[in-house]
Amino acid sequence: MTASICLIIPPSVFLLDERVFMSLGILRIAAVLENAGYAVDVLDLSGVKNYEEVVQDYTTSTPIRTFGLTATTPQIPAAGKIQLVLQRQLPEARIILGGPHTTLVHAAFKNEYKRGTRGRATEAFQQLQQKYDVLVAGDGELAIFEALGNCPPKVIDGDNPQSKIFLTNTLLNELPFPARHLIDVDSYHYAIDAVPALSMIAQLGCPFGCGFCGGRMSPSLRRVRTRTSDNVVKEMVHLYKQYGIRGFMLYDDELNVNPKVIELMSLIAQTQLDLGVEFRLRGFIKAELFTDEQAESMYKAGFRWLLIGFESGSERILTNIQKKATLADNTRCMEIAKRHGLKVKALMSLGHPGETKETIRETRDWLRSVKPDDFDTTVITTYPGTP
Repeated sequence: MTASICLIIPPSVFLLDERVFMSLGILRIAAVLENAGYAVDVLDLSGVKNYEEVVQDYTTSTPIRTFGLTATTPQIPAAGKIQLVLQRQLPEARIILGGPHTTLVHAAFKNEYKRGTRGRATEAFQQLQQKYDVLVAGDGELAIFEALGNCPPKVIDGDNPQSKIFLTNTLLNELPFPARHLIDVDSYHYAIDAVPALSMIAQLGCPFGCGFCGGRMSPSLRRVRTRTSDNVVKEMVHLYKQYGIRGFMLYDDELNVNPKVIELMSLIAQTQLDLGVEFRLRGFIKAELFTDEQAESMYKAGFRWLLIGFESGSERILTNIQKKATLADNTRCMEIAKRHGLKVKALMSLGHPGETKETIRETRDWLRSVKPDDFDTTVITTYPGTP
């Protein structure tokens, strides 16, 4: 074994239940490090109320002096408290921060810098630089090795497509599966139609330009990188054999962005026949790309639920947010799903540019007319980097 590192998943105190979907990005980095001979600990603080005490206790019993944190924007306050505990207990420790928040803020900061302006993103990025020893933006699977080197740069840009550490399709397929064995898998509870399930990521990136999305300036979040159908199914088989799991929540932004989605569904269906089992799947699709052929293949593969970001029932709002899908596209998508026995959770959001009581009523009326099997409505929060 070479050097050791502890990777930390901060709590997500904004969630009703933090033990539903595990953080796969940092577990993939853990797997890459293990493959390279590193001794890796993962401190999974999801749902842990006294997480600062847990971190403090951990520092008194470990020889590790390198820590890597991942954080979404809502996790940043907890990550900051963890950093303070580490700094207080182990002043000589190297503390690395990566994940979606760093990526989004760094991309927005680069945009402000290019325009010669100083705004929210610049201030937010400078705050991160002052607090953490190394920041990793974008893809972290190869960037982590630079962060662990002697005298690493303050910022490692894994969000630059010209860089060797930016993941390509080939590199993505060469990565080991997330190191789920480093956390308590049994403590996570999720089911699809009563079938216990785990989450997976079959592809990276979303190419669309929705105005509410903070990832528009980040190539690692915008560029689609796909795994082969065979590689995705191998992970499913691994999870089935390792954990007895027959349910899979595919957390890709939009499954049907992949031009080989029907090939993937066919291979998943054939694999179940070969294994003599029946899978249950759930995932996200893009409404205007959805077809009867896709729906039929998804049902055969074991899909029973789709999640679709319709966002609004107002044509004006759909135009304002550059959703690309029209109200007619969204209605047609619902009709296709119902024809093929696929249940739909409609993901809606309020507070977009031009939103009024009238457009909110239009959203309510549209939901009443198409009758999704489930829905939720979110009030948006504007992050740096969103148009």
